[in-house]
Amino acid sequence: MENQKLANTHDQKCRICNSSLIKLLDFGRQPLGNGFLNRVDFKEEYFYQMEIGYSNTSKMVQLIKQPEPEKMFHDEYAFFSSTSKNMSRHFEEFAESVIQSEYIDKKSPFVIELGCNDGILLKHFSSRGIKHLGIEPSENVAKEANKHDVNTVCEFFSENLADKILKEYGKVDSFLAANVMCHIPNLNDVVKGIKKLIKPKGVVVFEDPYLGDVIDKTSYDQVYDEHVFLFSALSISYLFGLHDMELIDVQPQNTHGGSMRYTLALKGSYPVNSRVENLIEKEKSQGLDDLGKLQKFSENVEKSKLDLITLLKDLKKQNKTIAGYAATSKSTTIFNYCSIDENLIDYICDTTPIKQGKFSPGMHIPVVSHSEFIKNPPDYAILLAWNHAKEIMQNEKEFTKLGGKWITHVPKVQIIE
Repeated sequence: MENQKLANTHDQKCRICNSSLIKLLDFGRQPLGNGFLNRVDFKEEYFYQMEIGYSNTSKMVQLIKQPEPEKMFHDEYAFFSSTSKNMSRHFEEFAESVIQSEYIDKKSPFVIELGCNDGILLKHFSSRGIKHLGIEPSENVAKEANKHDVNTVCEFFSENLADKILKEYGKVDSFLAANVMCHIPNLNDVVKGIKKLIKPKGVVVFEDPYLGDVIDKTSYDQVYDEHVFLFSALSISYLFGLHDMELIDVQPQNTHGGSMRYTLALKGSYPVNSRVENLIEKEKSQGLDDLGKLQKFSENVEKSKLDLITLLKDLKKQNKTIAGYAATSKSTTIFNYCSIDENLIDYICDTTPIKQGKFSPGMHIPVVSHSEFIKNPPDYAILLAWNHAKEIMQNEKEFTKLGGKWITHVPKVQIIE
């Protein structure tokens, strides 16, 4: 691996309980999921060995190694939440559910969001004059949040930061996060900080991609450098239980191809909703705590990989043009795991200016503007943001009308006519 920088090795212990991890799947050598780069940066590109393991004790599925946070979250972070209309609508509804809930002081509420990105959620609290604080480690998106009148600090959250917040702002009613907790390797430290910050009747409400959906749909591209964990109600109950907190409610979400919203509080603060017990029973029957069933997932991933490579190669033999639609972090896992490069994908189109004119991580497929897709439509387009398939296909009716076809790999590899 000459001229390549490799991540530090990990001792293969669970980040939650320190038990030994059992390796489930090896995705091989992977670059940073959001590490879109210029041609001059090819030689110095960072790679690491991406494997997922399972702890029989904590029931947590997790990356065995993860790049340092500073490599992933920085002043050129290439993801802005507000680019999707569906996500904007989702976060407006999320904010409303918190404001209307029993968990928030109606007279002088205070909410914190961890990983607030460009302020897509907190702006709904800001606009109502609700005391709030966003915590965002990526400088460019933190600046964007502040532009939208969202009070944001650019730092990584920790127990130490919680102490500072406590002194300056006081205790919080609701501590929120969306597609963020699964990014954080030192979760015990984070939960300690949260526990210090919430009021006696305060809650933590967060949502992340759900392990049960990943297993059901073989959506293995939910695994990439930023997603250090894949959560279930079982593993979340274990983690927060270590800190005298408990899961009091769960609500499935459609975002990110299948997410779960977890609500947690100090033990005994609230009655536990029956949805929690029902979901845990379902997870046990699905085998989310069964090593044999989890290993079956690895076999399904391998089949999905072979099916996708076969389909793309067959189309190329027919001289078909193929483009990727949306330069996602998830696509980095797909392309590098399946060794899909410019020989199979002509280009990737994307609406995010910071990605345009660059190349995809690892496989170095050119990223072009969405206008290129309109001007020069391919014969086939791979839905790399398959979790936004409905919104994308609605917006691209003209592509379909002209005879363009969509390819998806979730829940199975197929052409959508």
